[in-house]
Amino acid sequence: MTKKENAIALHDKGYNCCQAVACSFCQETGIDEATLFKVAEGFGLGMGGTEGTCGALTGAIIIAGLVNSTANLEGEKSKALTYQLSKEMTDTFIHKNVSIVCKDLRGSETGIPLRSCPGCIEDGVELVETILKNKLSAMTDTLL
Repeated sequence: MTKKENAIALHDKGYNCCQAVACSFCQETGIDEATLFKVAEGFGLGMGGTEGTCGALTGAIIIAGLVNSTANLEGEKSKALTYQLSKEMTDTFIHKNVSIVCKDLRGSETGIPLRSCPGCIEDGVELVETILKNKLSAMTDTLL
């Protein structure tokens, strides 16, 4: 099963869009699924049901932070690069889907959806796989 297929299967089980994307990368991050599930829970349906920022994009950005952060305020700082990776993911998502706003993507107000939740989930997984590819490979090698 591909990461995209796994993420869609998780969504079909009841995971929100953010959880579906984030939990597809448990192995690469070294974080168990239950923990990532909890971390991502509040970001579903566009940030806590507000239909704001797409949960699938948020899930990808959570993985960017987990993969890139040094968690070190005293030594090497990673925040600027994590912001850069997050911006690249956001810009790529907007370029493909016109918006990052859940209600716009779903067409809640217009009746014209721009992208389905499964489509956004696939895009979130693809963002992680393409933009974080080298970092994920290094992390996976370290975990093995």
